Amino acid sequence: MGVFIFNLSLLSCKNKRAENKDEISTPIDSIVNNKPFFKLSLAQWSLEKPIHSGELDPVDFAEKANQLGFHGIEYVNQLYFSKYRDAKDPEAAFTKLLDTLKAKSEEFSVENVLIMVDDEGDLASIEDGKREEAVQKHKRWVDAAQFLGCHAIRVNLFGSNQEAAWKTNAVKGLSELSEYAATKGINVLVENHGGLSSNAKLLTEVMEEVDLPNCGTLPDFGNFCLRRKNGEMWGAECVEEYPTYQGIEEMIPYAKAVSAKTYEFDENGKETTLDIGRILKIVKDAGYNGWIGVEYEGTGLAPEEGILKTKELLLKEAEKL
Repeated sequence: MGVFIFNLSLLSCKNKRAENKDEISTPIDSIVNNKPFFKLSLAQWSLEKPIHSGELDPVDFAEKANQLGFHGIEYVNQLYFSKYRDAKDPEAAFTKLLDTLKAKSEEFSVENVLIMVDDEGDLASIEDGKREEAVQKHKRWVDAAQFLGCHAIRVNLFGSNQEAAWKTNAVKGLSELSEYAATKGINVLVENHGGLSSNAKLLTEVMEEVDLPNCGTLPDFGNFCLRRKNGEMWGAECVEEYPTYQGIEEMIPYAKAVSAKTYEFDENGKETTLDIGRILKIVKDAGYNGWIGVEYEGTGLAPEEGILKTKELLLKEAEKL
C-alpha cells in the first residue's frame, strides 16, 4: 500500500485560534490569480441518488468528478458496502475495491481528499464494548484513507442523548481512534451530523479534551438539527436546531475540512435556505484555506445541476470577500 506522509505541524487544540491563523493564513484578497481562498472538492453524497438508483457506479466517482471540473473527491463509505460485504471473500473484495478507486483517481487526475465513514458503530456509545467495537471498525477506514492518499476520515459521534455521558464517551472513543490514526498520518474529523454532535459548543469541548493534533472538525453548512420529531435520527421534522452561523463559527477554529451543504436555489442561483456569503466570510476570517466539499442535497434540481450551481455560487461569493 502507498504511504501518506503525516504533517507533524498539524494543529493542537491548545491556543487554537492564534495557531490556526498563523499556520493557514490566507491572502488578503479572496481571489488571487483567479483562484479562491479555498480548494474545491466534490462530496460523493451529492451523487447518492444516481448511485442508489444504479444509474452511476460508485467506482466511477473520480471520472464523474473530473467531468464536472473538480480536482478533489470525498468518498462516502456506505456507497461501497455492496461491493464487498456480501462477497465470498469480503477482505479480498475490499482490497480490490481500494485498488480500483486508487487507479481511477490517478487515471482521472483527482486528489483523494477524505472518506466519510458511516454505519460503523457509535464512537460515543455509553457501552464500553460497543464503543471499542466502533473504534476497531473505523480503523479499517483509517488504513483505507492512508492507502488512497487521503488526509482524513470523517466520523460521526453518536451515542447517549445525555450531554455529560455523551461528552465523556465521545472523548474516549475519539481519542483512541485518533491515536491510532496518528500512526498512519491521518486526521480524524467530526462532522455536525445530528444529535449532540450538532451542538457545536459541546463538540468544541470534546475537541479541547481530546487535544490531539490530528483530531478536528468538519463543519457542515447544514446538519445542525439537535432533535427530530418522535426521537427519529433522520427523515423526521426537526424540532430543535442549533444556530447555524454560530455553530460554524464555533467549529471552524478546529476545522481541517469543510462541507458546503446546499438545498434549494432560486432563479438567480442564490441558495434560499442558507446565506453562503456569510458562511464563507466566517470560514475565511478564521484563516481556513483548505478543501471545501460541494454537497448538494436538494430536491429541486438534478444532482449534477445542483452540484454545478453550488460550485458556481461558492466561487461567486468568494469573489466578494
